[in-house]
Amino acid sequence: MPLLDTFGTGLRNNITPIVLPPSRGPGQTCPWPLPKPALLLCSPQSALSPNSAPAGGPNPAGEVDMRLAGPLRIVALVVTVGLTWIIVSILLGGPGSGFPRIQQLFNSPESSVTAEPRARKYKCGLPQPCPEEHLAFRMVSGAANVIGPKICLEDKMLMSSVKDNVGRGLNIALVNGVSGELIEARAFDMWAGDVNDLLKFIRPLHEGTLVFVASYDDPATKMNEETRKLFSELGSRNAKELAFRDSWVFVGAKGVQNKSPFEQHVKNSKHTNKYEGWPEALEMEGCIPRRSVAS
Repeated sequence: MPLLDTFGTGLRNNITPIVLPPSRGPGQTCPWPLPKPALLLCSPQSALSPNSAPAGGPNPAGEVDMRLAGPLRIVALVVTVGLTWIIVSILLGGPGSGFPRIQQLFNSPESSVTAEPRARKYKCGLPQPCPEEHLAFRMVSGAANVIGPKICLEDKMLMSSVKDNVGRGLNIALVNGVSGELIEARAFDMWAGDVNDLLKFIRPLHEGTLVFVASYDDPATKMNEETRKLFSELGSRNAKELAFRDSWVFVGAKGVQNKSPFEQHVKNSKHTNKYEGWPEALEMEGCIPRRSVAS
């Protein structure tokens, strides 16, 4: 029945009409219970929308929105923190670099300081390369009776504590003077060993054989006249006066006519010793000409 007809009928039947003011929200409804007889005229705003919930009842759509809002805010926060960390790391140049990277952004290329290049090392750690047809070597005598000697040739370690082929006394490496290849390396105990073992090792040397010698602890107690003479013939100046606990490094060769330029010697003296009971360790390096003939 049309609203006007209903309204008119109500008036004719002495039914009191009740007109409500406009609703203030979708959850507001007509009052209940109503006086009888009465005609309820609800404002259109009081009608509930299909998606609205009754007053005081649950709102499923709102609850879903609230449940999603929390995780979304956490995800947004994590993404923001991650991006901020990446940007800061790029600007600072990574851990340990501090602010120089930022300063470089404001400095001109002319004002930036270029790091000095590292000094180049050549064979056996030499500061300069050897000429053609020369063999690069570096050798260190033992330090007291604690640190063993080292003999390096053409960037190959011939004798060292790491190779476990050094010992107290004289450490000797025999090398082919033409090819530079190692022939044999041995250590001879000159404190409690047999000097005849050393003599058998250096007597039959062939012409052109290079002899590298590095002392460790005591190089001379067992040394006799023949041993000193053989080393002198190999080019040594100091073999004749070598004594107890002296430091000695020497490179000689079978068949040389002159004294070797590659020799160092420090006497054992309580007034000048670097260690208690031993002189300082000796270090020697250089370039040895290859022999033209090896027999």
